[in-house]
Amino acid sequence: MTPPPATPRLILREMKRGDEAAILSIFADDYARRFYPEMTDEAGATEWIERNLARYRQDGFGLWAMLDRSSGTLIGDCGVTWQDVGGLRALEIGYHVAPAWRGRGLALEAARAAMAFGFKVTDEAEIGSIVAPDNTSSASVARRLHRDVRTYVNARGLSRYFFFTRREEHQPD
Repeated sequence: MTPPPATPRLILREMKRGDEAAILSIFADDYARRFYPEMTDEAGATEWIERNLARYRQDGFGLWAMLDRSSGTLIGDCGVTWQDVGGLRALEIGYHVAPAWRGRGLALEAARAAMAFGFKVTDEAEIGSIVAPDNTSSASVARRLHRDVRTYVNARGLSRYFFFTRREEHQPD
């Protein structure tokens, strides 16, 4: 398996059992829980980690734990996962940052590394990010990360944006 990418301020590593409390802290405010209501207890965090451990085995990648390089603190997660986008299988960059660490450009930094990784290890024509229309923080990151956007309705009947970058338009940092 190709190791997760590194960035100037972050270490990305595979999630592991024992990360539950830190993963749960990423979703510890009302804003994040509005989009991830299942992340309210250790069982939700355990399932999140287990799902990514399965992705590493099956796909060779998933969401990685995001650690502050200087302190080693787990402050978020980011990576690429396969998702359903309006009935089509798409490679998606997900990113989540703990409340105390937001607003520093860390999600964008990690997401750029994840996009470069995704284009390196797959032959996908495009990679995107799924965003709920009212998730203004995530949409702000996605607008800076990607070149285009389209809308779709997910399997639960909810409207979503799919911000995306085509392989030929990707310019690695």
